[in-house]
Amino acid sequence: MRIKALFVLAFVLSCPFAVAAQAAGPTAPAPATTPTPATSAPVAEKKNSAVQGPPVAPVPNPGTQPLSTVGTSAGAVTPERGTTPVSESSVPLMPAAKKGSVALPPEKAAPVRIPRVERPPVLDGKLDDDIWRQAAVLKDFYQISPGDNIAPSLQTEVYMAYDARTLYIAFHASDEPGKVRATVAKRDEVLANEDSVRVLLDTFNDRRKAYVLAFNPFGIQQDGIRTEGQGVDFSFDLVMESKGALTSDGYVVEAAIPFKSLKYESGKDKQWGLQVFRQIQRFNNETDSWMPISRDINGLLNQAGHITGFENISTERTIDLIPSLTVSEEGRRVRTCPPGSCPPGFVETGRFVNQPIKLDPGFTGKFAISPTMTLDLALNPDFAQVEADQLVVTTNQRFPIFFPERRPFFLEGIEIFQTTLGVVNTRTIVDPDIALKLTGRRGPNTYGFLVASDNGPGNFSEDDRTLAIQAEERRRPGEPQGAIRFLDKNAFVGVFRLNRNVGRENTIGAVATTYQFKERHNQTGGIDGRFKLAPQTTVSFSLVGTTSHRNDFYNPDLDRDELRTGRGLGYTAAYSHFGRNFGYEYYSEGNTNDYRADVGFTSRTNTNFHSFYTSYNTTPKPKATLINWHVHNFSFISHDFQGRSQAWESETNFQWFFQKQFNIGAAYEYAYERLVEEEFGARRLPAQNGRPAQRGAFAGEDSERSSRKNHYFFFGGYRPNKKYSFNWRAVYRDGHFDFDFGAGRRFPRVSPVALAAREARAQRLCDEELDENGNEIPPPAVCFDPLDPGRGGLFEFRGTFAYQPTNALRSTLDYTKSRLRRYDTDLVAFDVNLVSWRTTYQFTRFLFARARIDYESLPRRARGQFLLGYTPNPGTAFYAGYNDDTQISAFSPFGRQLEPGFRRNGRTFFIKMSYLFRRSFGG
Repeated sequence: MRIKALFVLAFVLSCPFAVAAQAAGPTAPAPATTPTPATSAPVAEKKNSAVQGPPVAPVPNPGTQPLSTVGTSAGAVTPERGTTPVSESSVPLMPAAKKGSVALPPEKAAPVRIPRVERPPVLDGKLDDDIWRQAAVLKDFYQISPGDNIAPSLQTEVYMAYDARTLYIAFHASDEPGKVRATVAKRDEVLANEDSVRVLLDTFNDRRKAYVLAFNPFGIQQDGIRTEGQGVDFSFDLVMESKGALTSDGYVVEAAIPFKSLKYESGKDKQWGLQVFRQIQRFNNETDSWMPISRDINGLLNQAGHITGFENISTERTIDLIPSLTVSEEGRRVRTCPPGSCPPGFVETGRFVNQPIKLDPGFTGKFAISPTMTLDLALNPDFAQVEADQLVVTTNQRFPIFFPERRPFFLEGIEIFQTTLGVVNTRTIVDPDIALKLTGRRGPNTYGFLVASDNGPGNFSEDDRTLAIQAEERRRPGEPQGAIRFLDKNAFVGVFRLNRNVGRENTIGAVATTYQFKERHNQTGGIDGRFKLAPQTTVSFSLVGTTSHRNDFYNPDLDRDELRTGRGLGYTAAYSHFGRNFGYEYYSEGNTNDYRADVGFTSRTNTNFHSFYTSYNTTPKPKATLINWHVHNFSFISHDFQGRSQAWESETNFQWFFQKQFNIGAAYEYAYERLVEEEFGARRLPAQNGRPAQRGAFAGEDSERSSRKNHYFFFGGYRPNKKYSFNWRAVYRDGHFDFDFGAGRRFPRVSPVALAAREARAQRLCDEELDENGNEIPPPAVCFDPLDPGRGGLFEFRGTFAYQPTNALRSTLDYTKSRLRRYDTDLVAFDVNLVSWRTTYQFTRFLFARARIDYESLPRRARGQFLLGYTPNPGTAFYAGYNDDTQISAFSPFGRQLEPGFRRNGRTFFIKMSYLFRRSFGG
């Protein structure tokens, strides 16, 4: 089940409408260092992206624009670039040494000193306070996308000042009245569809990490942490104030960022790195930058300007206390009688039971020990998700699917714990009673410690609890305990992470984790590094060793899990070179068979993956109908540690970008995949030494399956204005494997072996029979139906249509289809349709109402989520919601009978509230 799960993940997160992948600034011309972002939670495993479809492709200016209509991968390779005619006189450009390069004027080459003021401004979206007349002024921006350090279409000015406790920033963005794209957006949804301004603050001036602070014209915030070479994590939330307003000549945004919300270094002559950007949506996501960005240099923070002057800043310490309370009343469909206790012939249809009102208090706290060190504490934290994870296709999947972290406690400082191999994935900590985290920086060293006591592994469902207790009651003296030995037991989790800056842009790090639970013990330890060899060339690596003592090491020779100790090794290595138009990268990754990272995420073991990527991007022509085009080739080969090939691929991808934010593309890949039966179950063994022969996991005489594949991709996107946008992606995979898992009762297995076994059972050939001595007669061979993977044709489609008729109302309809027909039986193995409809009405910046309905055709299941929320700042929130789970003419969850009409499986009313108490003390 594991390999295909990653394939779906690559599909969902790499399709041309994956809006969430937006970055926070242009990264000239540095593309993502691999076709898949290197993060501690892999978005799409490189070793599987080739089998599933084209990978996330490097771009000339990744992050220049949010991927609102293009997105990435299986086709979509670059953010859309296009523009309208520009004014050539907006910015005084110096003579260029070569195309796209500019000589910095003295006021930008030297650090800008930010003046100290004594009186704070009133944040009202007006520049009429005295502070702004004293402030440092940043102006003379450059258009860096689609233009190449040319004059911008519109002028932008930025004002900066500070007092002992707060940094003040104001933006004056010139524009024509009525043409500004601005809505009453939800926090952290600014860069996707809005005009915006943003700053990147590299508060340690180390060219590696920076705070991202973005605002739309109404002052609505989006914040994150940018890590060079990895992109931006927008799950980070910063406590700050902002206000914006439309004016007769454009718009104004004012912001106040408390120093106590940042980690930083200050003092005489201390410098911060600074990048400032403005995005103009209607000009095809034109991006203007205060500093010129060279496409001949790989990186963004290494091209930043600098600010200085932060002296005599208050040394006050801050404590954030966030008590929370969730009040819920749940009803759900349960069994009429406990498992195993129903009378013979009883048809279990279930009954609906309303649970008593539940109160779930929690507490989180944060103490800023110093400007560079923070301690976080959580006691029974409220980790209930307000909104469910995105629907993905889980049918015909071999490997687990990754879902991103959403919980605020773990999101704080998450960038510190990220590693290429995914050694740390905090979603493995399910329901902690207590968790403690220390993060900070000292000199060139960044560190993080995390410990938690998690009751998730021992928190059984009601049915599992009943079965465990029943088994314990039946247990005879001397027999080992069953699952009850895990009941209500907690797991201990520990994480240590250290990064050290070496030189100007190099980093080396170490990571260690431990996971301790009954019959499940795991430790990992490793090192990693990233080195900048030249302006366009980067090398990175990671090496992790693991040791595990656990009871789920599967032994294909014995066809069972066993309790033993296993030691494993995982590695990654990458060499990348990306310039103005041409780029290439070699990437390698692997995990041995016994590699385990129980605090992390691992898609597949006993595999090695080696890829080579080359790309070419034309120089954009902002005034042309065809602004630019892109082509890349991505080829890889994977094999296990026994030297057996697993898959290879060569994929070529073209994409064209036009005016009006319109793009279209196509891709073709020729691929090969090989399946070995011991990855699916038992290994076939002959009879020997008195031991009977063992059947293998696969049917027939062959213990392997292989397929040569042809995959065809077509994709595109269009966003003519702020009201409408549409993105689509269609794929046909010739020779795709049906793993013969079946897809529930609606789509039973359709392999020849499964069909023959089903027919034999229908003819009662497989019924139990006894001989004259009362011994059971073995059923005929046809009754045994091992897996019989076979080739087929897979069609996939995903489309997203977004509609925003007013500034406050937005609605999105998302449709996904996946359908596979086997060649050998000409039968449909599965046909999955996912529909998601989401509508939000934003009454104010902080108050909203949301409705979301998801439908899955395979189980014929509909889920409704209705939410009223008030979120004035990170930490303070009030939610009132109702969730409903209903099946429509589907099979009973407790039996094999088909239940016509609507049957409710569960529903929940809840109120979730929290409040941020922020107290400061000290200087």
